[in-house]
Amino acid sequence: MKIYNNILETIGDTPLVKLNKLTKDVKATVLAKIETTNPGNSVKDRMALKMIEDAEASGLLKPGGTVIEGTSGNTGMGLALACIVKGYKLICVLNDKQSKEKMDILRAVGAEVVVCPTAVDPGDPRSYYSVSKRLAQETPNSWYVNQYDNLSNRQAHYEQTGPEIWEQTDGKITHFVVGVGTGGTVSGIGKYLKEQNPDIKIWGIDTYGSVFKKYHETGEFDESEIYPYITEGIGEDILPANVDFDIIDHFEKVTDKDAAVYTRRLAREEGIFVGNSAGAAIKGLLQMADRLTEDDMVVVLFHDHGSRYVGKMFNDDWMRERGFLDEELTTAGDIVAKHGEQPLVSLYSEELVSHAIDRMRKHFISQIPVVKEGEFVGSLDDNKVYQLLLDNPELKDTPVSSVMGKPFPIVKEDTTIEALSKLIDKDNSAVVVELKGGGHHIITRHDLISAIA
Repeated sequence: MKIYNNILETIGDTPLVKLNKLTKDVKATVLAKIETTNPGNSVKDRMALKMIEDAEASGLLKPGGTVIEGTSGNTGMGLALACIVKGYKLICVLNDKQSKEKMDILRAVGAEVVVCPTAVDPGDPRSYYSVSKRLAQETPNSWYVNQYDNLSNRQAHYEQTGPEIWEQTDGKITHFVVGVGTGGTVSGIGKYLKEQNPDIKIWGIDTYGSVFKKYHETGEFDESEIYPYITEGIGEDILPANVDFDIIDHFEKVTDKDAAVYTRRLAREEGIFVGNSAGAAIKGLLQMADRLTEDDMVVVLFHDHGSRYVGKMFNDDWMRERGFLDEELTTAGDIVAKHGEQPLVSLYSEELVSHAIDRMRKHFISQIPVVKEGEFVGSLDDNKVYQLLLDNPELKDTPVSSVMGKPFPIVKEDTTIEALSKLIDKDNSAVVVELKGGGHHIITRHDLISAIA
């Protein structure tokens, strides 16, 4: 019988899977090292266990102690599994750009979660680096992991992940590609692979808003490179000790949008449900495809599981809000579909102007059609209401019918955007769309501008 003594013994031996559709135009063979089969569903299980075991061996972590770490979520999960098995408490400090799923998962496995703002300098007392250190100082019998500078991080990948990749490819690997965050994965694997064959190229994937690429190429730590970004798990505004820049041959930057789009494409075109950094990694590889030949074998490491991003990259509304979802909108029906299940907000002509103001505030809208006996008989625009009340505040207690404008034009769902643009102008701020299944919706000037842009 093949029986493991505990869940920690199942870490490692993750599969190598050939990519086909997304890489069909790449001359090289492209293989994905899929780390989601680790028990914590990420590559970070490896280094989390290694760091804890090394801390135990050195006496830094004592029985009954508390483990404290700043994490993007995945290291926290790996630490949580080790703490459960070994009997430690765990406090995870995250920044607020991390997905809600990551926070919920950490709480589900017993970790205490502290959330800090993203858009602050590393030295700011509110940053997750500073908060982690402060908590470690204030908490008795605690140990601050510090995955960024704890070299057990990269040693785990030198001892485990690197040898796995070398053996799985029979030593034929020519390129290794991975997103770079703490630097442990790229540096540990890169060191091992280059010791086996110095000609193997190590390509790190960076993101816009991170300092890695420019520092690697110029030796300059340029603070003007630092700004908030959405991509999770890669890029930094510091230089972690675990990043061995001498091991890395090249950094390639990938945009937030491309990382999100290619994360979704991996799921839909390859059937590989992985996280945000995987999308960045595969897009980075595709950006460098012209450097590859038919004789090359590329291994791309996919860090974590897609379940941690279902409210973000795998959510159409989230993608749409950030302009990441490329949709071809050609008709009124296409624009209405973006509103989801939101109902049409309207007013009866007998209601008061004050009711209209309350409804606009409640629903965050600017235009409202006015109805009488089931027919659209007029409209209200917030600009007009505002001007009327400035001139005569008593009008708020008069019926809507006394101040309403002409009804919005009514169109069919198949009305083209070009036709809509002729109806929505400086004198008319919206149209009402008659839905095929019954009922109506509204398209405003703002909706049309968003569709065109």
